[in-house]
Amino acid sequence: MDKQIDVAVIMGSDSDLPTVAETLKIFDKFEIKYSVNIASAHRTAEFVKQCVNNAENNGVKVFIAVAGMSAALPGVIASETILPVIGVPMEGKALAGMDALFSIAQMPPSIPVACVSLGKAGAVNAAILAVEILAVNDKSVYEKLVEYRKQMKKKILDKDEKLNKIGYEKYLVEELKR
Repeated sequence: MDKQIDVAVIMGSDSDLPTVAETLKIFDKFEIKYSVNIASAHRTAEFVKQCVNNAENNGVKVFIAVAGMSAALPGVIASETILPVIGVPMEGKALAGMDALFSIAQMPPSIPVACVSLGKAGAVNAAILAVEILAVNDKSVYEKLVEYRKQMKKKILDKDEKLNKIGYEKYLVEELKR
């Protein structure tokens, strides 16, 4: 990393990338500068520290850590920085991601990690939470976030209008085609 970044995204496995892509799409939409790394808290602990140090040297303001199973990655990152860390628990086969969710949500006192929902919804929420954190000190990001919220509201109101105009049966048929 030799560039200014706002958010560092670190995932425990390349299998997390399809979910992480949802986070990155939002950053692209908001024109947020980010880095992405694959680093395991258990298998590449020194590389995790290097990623955190590199990100801090490049101006990072928020970390997003994506992990499944024991989900140690968010806590390890939080132990290496005083900057906000958002943990995204990944859905898993054995325990459906509950192990990762509990691992991230149950951090010991004084080393906090924000925990969002599992999987894709969590990836989106982590991105929006990071954008909200950045918006505190960046008017441009704040204004984009206000517009984003307006567009979300408009989409819901448009759907409500369509539902009430064409009825639920036709709405279901048309929406299921998508």
